[in-house]
Amino acid sequence: MRGRFSIFLFLLLTGFCIKAVATHIVGGEMTYKCLGNNVYQLRLDIYQDCLTGDPQAIAQDNPAYISIYYGDGTVYPFGNRDYDSISASSLILVPPNFKNDCVKNPPATCLRKVSFIKNYTLPPSSTGYRIYYQRCCRNGSIVNIINPGAVGATYSCTIPPQLQATCNNGAVFKNYPPQIICINNPLVYDHSATDADGDSLSYEFCEAYIGGSPNDAKPIPTPPAPGDSVQYAPFFSSKKPMAGNPPIQIDAATGMISGTPNLAGRYVVTVCCHEWRNGVMINTVKREFQFVVTNCSKAVVADIPQHSTDFNTYVVECNSKTVHFDNNSSGGFSYSWNFGVATDPADTSSQFEPTYTYPDTGVYYVTLVVNRGTTCPDSITRAVKIFPTYKADFSFDGLHCPGSPVQFTDLSEATYKPVTEWNWSFGDSTFSTDQNPVHIYDTGHAYNVTLISKSIKGCTDTITKQIDIEKFKPFAGNDTIIVKGEYINFKASGGVVYTWTPGTFLNNTNVNNPTGYYPDTGRISYVVHIISANNCEGNDTVNVQIVGQASVFVPSGFTPNGDGLNDILRPIGIGFRNVNYFRVFNRWGQQVYFSSRFKIGWDGNNEGGRAADVGTYFWVLSLTDRFGKEQLVKGDVTLIR
Repeated sequence: MRGRFSIFLFLLLTGFCIKAVATHIVGGEMTYKCLGNNVYQLRLDIYQDCLTGDPQAIAQDNPAYISIYYGDGTVYPFGNRDYDSISASSLILVPPNFKNDCVKNPPATCLRKVSFIKNYTLPPSSTGYRIYYQRCCRNGSIVNIINPGAVGATYSCTIPPQLQATCNNGAVFKNYPPQIICINNPLVYDHSATDADGDSLSYEFCEAYIGGSPNDAKPIPTPPAPGDSVQYAPFFSSKKPMAGNPPIQIDAATGMISGTPNLAGRYVVTVCCHEWRNGVMINTVKREFQFVVTNCSKAVVADIPQHSTDFNTYVVECNSKTVHFDNNSSGGFSYSWNFGVATDPADTSSQFEPTYTYPDTGVYYVTLVVNRGTTCPDSITRAVKIFPTYKADFSFDGLHCPGSPVQFTDLSEATYKPVTEWNWSFGDSTFSTDQNPVHIYDTGHAYNVTLISKSIKGCTDTITKQIDIEKFKPFAGNDTIIVKGEYINFKASGGVVYTWTPGTFLNNTNVNNPTGYYPDTGRISYVVHIISANNCEGNDTVNVQIVGQASVFVPSGFTPNGDGLNDILRPIGIGFRNVNYFRVFNRWGQQVYFSSRFKIGWDGNNEGGRAADVGTYFWVLSLTDRFGKEQLVKGDVTLIR
């Protein structure tokens, strides 16, 4: 008995749960038609993975359960229920978007579209209606959302209150989504829609929403909260659902999706189609689908590269009307070009990489068909924009000094104005997108300043100019100590104009090298204002200490270990005319160091360059004072490593 219970528990915890969280949902969309007299025909399409999706989960998709809510969030009742069921109206296998004989190593595919259609009478409401369908779960191999196998989906549509009186119809997407996309092959897919009312349409990538429970075979839809969008994996978002180079983009005006996918995987892509009337957005329909990028390769690939950042654009030609076309196609033996000029019967070519001169400015669409009329042709269309001329330029003004503002002014010239984008690089790892920025350089240097500007027509140009910022370093001199009654010859540097403040004890306050005489002890600080030949201005300070008599100081120990602290044994003398010599001896009386200059000092090495031993050393210092008399000073020092 205990064994049977264990088997039952195992099945409960494994087999049952596997079925409950089975993944099969590939995508879906919901829209409606207005039939008049407040009757709306609701259409829900869901796409199922009939290759790897669980059959039981797929079977449970029929019927579909929908809920209708008023715009204020209250539920629209169906008798004593908060939901309604719709039986499937049609079920079709979606044909693949490729031929097996035209694709090398084609992957197995099976995509099924199930449609649910039902009419509803919805009385006029001041808040309108929102209709929801929710189902779990998505395909578990999706790479751009987190934990996809346990995340369901929400498909919905809205009937705004102001559109009930006009009997508005929702937009309808025209084409099936692509089932398979070969990696590193150009993708150009028409994701546009039609609108029975003639409303203007725009498109964008938008959020996908979660919905449904992994353990609920009959989910009752509820409105998703504002934060109930799927959680996108790192490096992906609703606006950037796929990896690609050029990046995967959607044209807001046409609904065309283009780019070159460069990372294999399954990606949730959601497209919102917005309806516009009299300049006002009145409604949105949404399609969510999974784009599958695989390592397949097409036998023939038509490929016009994209040299512009504009959507699906080969090039924006801003210097002339003549364009040379690059051809990155593969598997071809014949090439049919049409350069998109309807008034020119000679706007075609069979060359591999042709050159064509356009008759006028404007936007043209060039089409390349590779191997036309064969079993496996391929084609691609790109925009070509002709808007000569365009030239980037700029000027700069201001003091070329560290710390001074420099005004940069855009002088870009365009036949088709205005200039709309500016990207400045100032050469010091700082940037700006202002049209006329002001920049301050911290240090003197020759900097290369680059401006990349762009016009409203997509023309771009780059120009680099050098700006020389003076290496201005105002220097008043080193601080010093002297004996009273002596003179100092100062020596400031860095400019051509000098002003010393205060002028106390100085013979001239407007030169770089005044002489100071100090009759008594004390301290004084001088501020020197320095102006360079380029009118850079700055201040520096020098401090003077006046003592009563000459003195000398030699440290009692030093540590020549290369750490930059106390590495040198150096005598310090004040009030002496000259150092005759400084000698250091070891304990056996051998001289290990000799110098006749104050500033050098002993580095702890013997005269042969070998490191001296740790221990006590003896030194002798001979000096000549300001009266010309020699003084001899002796002492000892400890060397520590």
